[in-house]
Parts: sequence; C-alpha cells; structure tokens
Amino acid sequence: MNKPRAALAAAATAALGLAALAALAAGPAQAAAQPAFLAASQMPKSSTPWTATPIFQGVPENGGALCAEYKIPAQNSRYREFSTELDTNGVQITNVARTEADAVKLVDTLRKSIAGCGTRLEQQNPGLKAVSAFHGKLAVEEGAWVYSLDTADPQIGNTDIHLFSVGRDGKTVTLVRWGQMGDFKDAPLTAFRTTTKTAVNKLY
Repeated sequence: MNKPRAALAAAATAALGLAALAALAAGPAQAAAQPAFLAASQMPKSSTPWTATPIFQGVPENGGALCAEYKIPAQNSRYREFSTELDTNGVQITNVARTEADAVKLVDTLRKSIAGCGTRLEQQNPGLKAVSAFHGKLAVEEGAWVYSLDTADPQIGNTDIHLFSVGRDGKTVTLVRWGQMGDFKDAPLTAFRTTTKTAVNKLY
C-alpha cells in the first residue's frame, strides 16, 4: 500500500472510531413522548377529595367507558381511573392512533356512540329512563365535544348522571367520563368543561 492510501485508510478508521464513541455517549434513542393525563385535583371539585390510580396500559376491563364500550382499541391506549369517598367516579382513556385520519374516525365513532347511548340503554333495559344530551364543542386543539347521560330506574329508585367528553390533539384522542348518583342539576357541567380543556391541553 502506498503512503497516500495508507493515510486515507487511517483517517477513515479514526472517523469511524469517533462516530462509534459519539453514538455510545448519546445513549439509546429517546422513546416518543407519551400523552400526559389529568391529575386527581383537576377533576371537577367534589365534597371529598379525588384520588387517582396509576396509569395503566390498554382500556378498562369493561371495554372502555360507559356508552363507549369496546369502541377504543386497546392497542396504543392507556387509562387512569378516579374516585371519591362519595361514589363519584371517573375515567380518562387516551389512544394514539396510527394516523390523524384514524384519530378523526375514532372521534366520530365515540361521539356517535355517546350521543346514542340513552336510546340504546332504554332498549336494553325495559323500564329504564335514559336521556343523552349534547352540550357543545370546546375550542381546544382540534376540538372537544361534551355530552351528558341522565338515567333513572323507577323500579329501584336510582338516578345517575354522567358527563362525557371526547377531544383530539393531532392523532391522539382522549375520552373523559365523570359520574355520580343524582340528576342533571347536580352535574358540574361548567367545571367539567374546564377539566376537558385541561385534559386535551395536557396531552402534549
């Protein structure tokens, strides 16, 4: 090997060695950031404090949330449940879709399922009175939509009220549910709108 070629080979080897050292110093590639979740204190105020579970992979055992059972794919989903001492409860489920178009489809699916929930429950439970209502769109990221479900079982004497929201930030969709015994007049709709905006803003 002549001297010019030997010099080039040595320089190339040195460059490769420096690149390897730089890669080791940088460490493994950073994983993509996961969407953040609501804290217990960010749920609508209650007469007793909220507590929150850790964040779990997948969806809850019932397939998701009331009125949206099995609508959110377990893959690329995570959830957190909330509760108080007075049986007020809630859940947040977040799914990162493959594409933004898939996220838009999931939002549409969830909105239709929640909007039609009252009618479905009455068909499935003769005697039950259930009313679903839409409470408008919120201007946060790509939007969030708020709904309620008011149910009454005359045979048992139970009444329950639930609030739902579905929001999207890019290809990430989040569903939030709040519920307790009572009627719609007992629901903290204004505070729930604030909770929804916080949930969507916190995703990233």
